[in-house]
Amino acid sequence: MPESILAGTQAVVFDAYGTLFDVHSAVQRHADAVGPDAGRLSEVWRAKQLEYSWVLSLAGRYRSFWSLTEAALDHALALHPAVDASLRAKLLDAYRDLDAYPEVATTLAALRGRGLRCAILSNGDTGMLERAVASAGLGDHLDAVFSVDGARVFKTHPAAYALALDGLGVAAGQVLFCSSNRWDVAGAVAFGLKAAWINRRGLPDEYPDLPPATVIRSLDALL
Repeated sequence: MPESILAGTQAVVFDAYGTLFDVHSAVQRHADAVGPDAGRLSEVWRAKQLEYSWVLSLAGRYRSFWSLTEAALDHALALHPAVDASLRAKLLDAYRDLDAYPEVATTLAALRGRGLRCAILSNGDTGMLERAVASAGLGDHLDAVFSVDGARVFKTHPAAYALALDGLGVAAGQVLFCSSNRWDVAGAVAFGLKAAWINRRGLPDEYPDLPPATVIRSLDALL
């Protein structure tokens, strides 16, 4: 990570799902039971979860992210009738306790060791985030966890990003926002944040007019 990226930074704010937590680990945990459609089921589940959040925000409506997660899984199961629908409860339980990526805890600890505050800003509702953080053992590495529940609108709405600034009492220029979701990075940059794209899958850029300050493959590249 170039030193200039962290220069003037007081807080590093992380997206949760896909950035700190592996959203595909829920299905992977039950891959044998799900069968050959496991990968496709997981991709549809994630895509629909996000699609529902964008549609509701554009329509001026809001529902908890957990309810969208349930609805998205129902749609994914309907699209893949070969998958045993009785796995629904197990898959939802697994989503409550997603695996953190292996470098997350050490990266958070190292950043805080440098005097930086670390926080989450997520579409996830408060209950989801509390359980995910606890199950992954990340609570001691975080100074704050912000849910868009506080704004009642999902990212990429500016009001969602403002929650972190207000909650931490910092200016936009004092924050490095990190997300694996390129659309989320675009929203943060449009809001005025310095952003790092955690491009774990080596995907092509989609929003060249809203570029990140840096592109890295995993969070430990922040160190």
